Amino acid sequence: MQTAFPRLDIGPLSEYREDDVMINRFEDYLKEHQNLIFPHRHNFYHLVLFTKGGGFHTIDFNHFNVHPFQIYFMIPGQVHSWDFEGEMAGYVVNFSEAFFRSFLLKPDYLDSFSFFDGDSSNNVVAIAAEIQPNIVGLFEELLLQAGKAKFREDIIRVSLLHIFLLLEQSNAQDKKRSAHIQQHPLIRNFQKLIEKNFTTIRQPGEYAEMLHVTPNHLNALCKEHLSLQAGALIRNRIVLEAKRLLVNLNFTVSEIAYKLNFNDNSYFTRFFKKETGMTPEVFRAKSANQSGKS
Repeated sequence: MQTAFPRLDIGPLSEYREDDVMINRFEDYLKEHQNLIFPHRHNFYHLVLFTKGGGFHTIDFNHFNVHPFQIYFMIPGQVHSWDFEGEMAGYVVNFSEAFFRSFLLKPDYLDSFSFFDGDSSNNVVAIAAEIQPNIVGLFEELLLQAGKAKFREDIIRVSLLHIFLLLEQSNAQDKKRSAHIQQHPLIRNFQKLIEKNFTTIRQPGEYAEMLHVTPNHLNALCKEHLSLQAGALIRNRIVLEAKRLLVNLNFTVSEIAYKLNFNDNSYFTRFFKKETGMTPEVFRAKSANQSGKS
């Protein structure tokens, strides 16, 4: 049965210009967007700092406990939902994919931050006590600049970058992970190619050719540094997109199979069940039931 679940691509930037940004106190934002409890996704970057409150947050089907002085980062396309407990307070910032492009010489600069890598396990950062006042001060500066005109967007960009750099620098685990990835740019390039091509290119050998390495070398690097085979990385990305689409009840399973470039619905169903242990229909029903309990 069709229901209002989920609401996808909602938010105050969905119809804005490419260079737009929105900054607000989270408690005010929450009053305007009561449907945040339903799984949804945005076509812009979305980050939330909590200073008060609790509950749960789900990003790409991974669940997190919400605590004060956590900051949640989401990139365009990620599916997420909230289940709040108590009075909530904090800050929310939304900005478009194009917001930093004209400001930085390196167009993919945001990709260098671990919390913007698209892996939901890295999307949540606990803010170290020693930098909490600095981070809150920068968010207050963002709110102040949101109401101004001259140099408004450039100051907002600088403040956001200051926040990102402070968080990345202060988080020892992210520093270790970032250094690890930087030592192996081929893996990062492989992940970027998967992101762009996973619906049409499925074979590790084709990616190896694009990266100018042998399939064996690519597979060995993936196993050594990610504990996964190259093919598993590709399949995992396909499954993630399938799950994101399955929570949208506006698409039939057959339509989703077509969107993901499967020859037919039965092939897609076999693939999904092999990778997740359940059929697409069972996953969809399970997700709907979990949302209904929120």
